[in-house]
Amino acid sequence: MRLRRENKLALPLARCLDSYQGNLMTQRFMIRTWPLLAKVACSVLLLGALGDLSAQTPQPTAPPAHTHAAAKPVPAVRTNLAKHVPRQAHMYYEGVWGVEALTVKYTESGEIIRFSYRVIDPEKAATLNDKKAEPSLIDPQAGVKLVVPQMEKIGKLRQSSTPIADKSYWIAFSNSGRRVRPGDRVDVEIGNFRAQGLLVE
Repeated sequence: MRLRRENKLALPLARCLDSYQGNLMTQRFMIRTWPLLAKVACSVLLLGALGDLSAQTPQPTAPPAHTHAAAKPVPAVRTNLAKHVPRQAHMYYEGVWGVEALTVKYTESGEIIRFSYRVIDPEKAATLNDKKAEPSLIDPQAGVKLVVPQMEKIGKLRQSSTPIADKSYWIAFSNSGRRVRPGDRVDVEIGNFRAQGLLVE
């Protein structure tokens, strides 16, 4: 009977001792692993903070692509002497011969080459309107020399009246065979007057 009673008392004591030893081991494990867990937790918090900071930091934007500069508009070219001869020649015709806006045009389907000019000084321009001066148009490229045709009832196809300031005059040259073509450079001679390198339009 006594042995049975001791066995009954020993079993609860053994269980209590096992429970106490288990709790003691758990506490020891927690004490040993607590610093490691604390470090892991700090690392996680730090990584999270860095992620938020990088998300808030503005990313550098790519520089805008270079665009080609807009083409500058091409200035309109005046259809006058400045288009055909140098500025110095322009000043020469104005100062010496009293004329400007010298042009040569391909007209009447090419049968007629028309030379025209505007008078700015009637006294200096008198030579160009002189009936005694025989005009001629020379095309060095085509190797021809054109003259003013004579009409039966009209006479020569040219204006030979006394020049007036700010008035335009013309002289027509016969282009038989259409030897002179648009784009050619020609010379016009009227007495002592000579205009060189005029462009046929």
